[in-house]
Amino acid sequence: MKKKLMAGLLVTAMTAVMAAGCGSGSSESGGEDGYTIGISQFAEHGSLDNCREGFLAGLEAEGIVEGENLTVDYQNAASDMGTTGQISDSFVSSGVDLICAIATPSAQSAYNAAMDTDIPVVYTAVTDTEAAELTDADGMPVGNVTGTSDKLPIEEQLKMMREILPDAKTLGIMYTTSEANSVSAIEEYEALAGDYGFELVTTGISTTADVALAADDLLSKVDCITNLTDNTVVASLPTILEKANEQKVPVFGSEIEQVKIGCLAAEGIDYIALGEQTGKMAAQILKGEKEASEMASEVITEPGFYVNTKVAENLGITIPEALISSAVESFDEITAE
Repeated sequence: MKKKLMAGLLVTAMTAVMAAGCGSGSSESGGEDGYTIGISQFAEHGSLDNCREGFLAGLEAEGIVEGENLTVDYQNAASDMGTTGQISDSFVSSGVDLICAIATPSAQSAYNAAMDTDIPVVYTAVTDTEAAELTDADGMPVGNVTGTSDKLPIEEQLKMMREILPDAKTLGIMYTTSEANSVSAIEEYEALAGDYGFELVTTGISTTADVALAADDLLSKVDCITNLTDNTVVASLPTILEKANEQKVPVFGSEIEQVKIGCLAAEGIDYIALGEQTGKMAAQILKGEKEASEMASEVITEPGFYVNTKVAENLGITIPEALISSAVESFDEITAE
């Protein structure tokens, strides 16, 4: 009898230890070994890399430091939806304390995978959170998910492009038809482009394999191109820029990294700052101060003007002095990605 009782106690104790080690969700202490989070990044390019860097900096500012009380499992899907799903499932299976999802496809995948668990999902770089079905119309979460939006300042972008190119008539945009954030941005451009004297020409793609031919077709029809935060397109931006430069067609970006690598200018946001904002939200959840389900999606409200004077020189374009003086940052060289 004593042996059976002892065995039963041992089994109970082992079960409790295993549950503690494999359980999901957040806790105030983070356990003896701290917190474990999974970072799912949809694609490899500068703006999303900046989000990740900023996210970890935001956590660190709140006392959650990788290598000290934080273990990070970082996975990149390389713009592949199937891989995105596998990453989300693996994080759920391993019982991470929180998933950070960078870009809309990763956010949607992570939320779907974690929906029936107590693992919170914190996203960043999601342009239209309602269209992505992560929030309601008021920006409140649909479940245990929250984060930050990189909604484009489209009217400011149009105004800036018109100031730089007063004679341009046709504006081109390439976008991925399956990305909810890109479709939403296109709709807003269609509503506003005419107010600034632009005829909008759009070209939809499905994969990176479509980019080269789509770029050739689009460039033959337009005076300039503006780029969204479309992950598939951004990942192929060097190809688009090379073709555009050959035809002396200016390409506008949507954030700082795109301007660094050869876009003429952008009215965009700082993705490192966006990531930091997201990291601080995640810290509140990990510490047990708030639930993701009660935290509204947040945005950076003030865009900044970025310009590449070397690109302007190459294209023979004069940037108005008023814009130059208002720039958050300007670059006099083109940086290879």
